[in-house]
Amino acid sequence: MLTQTTSRVLEPSDLDAALAVLDREPVANAFVAARVQIAGLDPWRLGGEMWGWYEDGMLTSLCYAGANLVPICATPRAVRAFADRARRAGRRCSSIVGPAESTAQLWRLLEPGWGPAREVRGRQPLMVTDRMSADVAPDPRVRRVRKDEMERIMPACVAMFTEEVGVSPLAGDGGLLYQARVAELVGSGRSFARFDGDGRVVFKAEIGAATDRACQIQGVWVAPEYRGRGLAAPGMAAVLRYALADVAPAVSLYVNDFNTAARRTYRRVGFREVGSFMSVLF
Repeated sequence: MLTQTTSRVLEPSDLDAALAVLDREPVANAFVAARVQIAGLDPWRLGGEMWGWYEDGMLTSLCYAGANLVPICATPRAVRAFADRARRAGRRCSSIVGPAESTAQLWRLLEPGWGPAREVRGRQPLMVTDRMSADVAPDPRVRRVRKDEMERIMPACVAMFTEEVGVSPLAGDGGLLYQARVAELVGSGRSFARFDGDGRVVFKAEIGAATDRACQIQGVWVAPEYRGRGLAAPGMAAVLRYALADVAPAVSLYVNDFNTAARRTYRRVGFREVGSFMSVLF
């Protein structure tokens, strides 16, 4: 029994306690909770370590340290402990992302050693809905992407990622990891698109992280030549219908605060803001 405040790397035997922390905020924690539910806490399967912070022997806060550094239900004291651990380990992540308050504190502590960042997105509204909007009819031409359509969907995914993140997902390993992730989403029936008459992607989105309590829509993209034609809201409504019917009772996403057009579209479809994320990109 741990009888003091301390942090340590969690082990597979800590799974139930970690899931209990993740379950306290099922919408905000969907990304990490989905990974843990599938992979457990073994670092090799999880793709990173899970750090735990204990108060009076109770696990109260977490931090996922993999390709992303993600504080979870992290108190200020926990964030300081996680920052100390991250500094000692050195930066291995491509981003820090999580609830805005704890992520901002974590970045303030790490920036002297890890900075400068390529970009800091200080406020990314977290939005959620549990029902369809009566005001927007789903686009009947938005459907699941088939496994034999990888060559059609991949260029749209690369274009979306490059536009959103500012770097190509094909850099480094030639896109092998990214292509595998896209193939995983297509294979699991969580990639959606509308194609034009020539088979090119007009609109696309994916259901990324998914637990039995919440899922997260990501990768929303409209082909540049089709923007301004009112395709985004009906397309989102179609993906939302699939998500609520087949995946989880609550559907979330987070969006850059400067993307006013997207925020307006999501509100039309029925999403409401319930919090704020922050991302630090390297």
